[in-house]
Amino acid sequence: MKKTFKLHIEGKNSDRVLEAIKHDVRKYVKRERRKTLPKGVDYWAFDCKFGATEEAAEVVRLGELTKKMDEVATAGGESFYVEILAAHGIRKPREEGDDSLDDDEDLND
Repeated sequence: MKKTFKLHIEGKNSDRVLEAIKHDVRKYVKRERRKTLPKGVDYWAFDCKFGATEEAAEVVRLGELTKKMDEVATAGGESFYVEILAAHGIRKPREEGDDSLDDDEDLND
């Protein structure tokens, strides 16, 4: 999905337009995640960009997109650009000794 969304459409409430845009983005991500994974791929990853224009778009995480949309809307922006591309994700096995919690840690502190 590569698209420039307008926030202010004549005859429509800007808050409702923003919610419709968020819905479209979520619907696209869900649709992409439902696709069958190719052989050797563990999950769908998403490469995302967000900005006021396509040229000014910066790389962001998927979870930050709605926050960025809200920031543009509260700042009074007219439109923004969103790019979401599905990519193959392959999980890497943890290396031995690379546990998130050490055995010596006391969790009751």
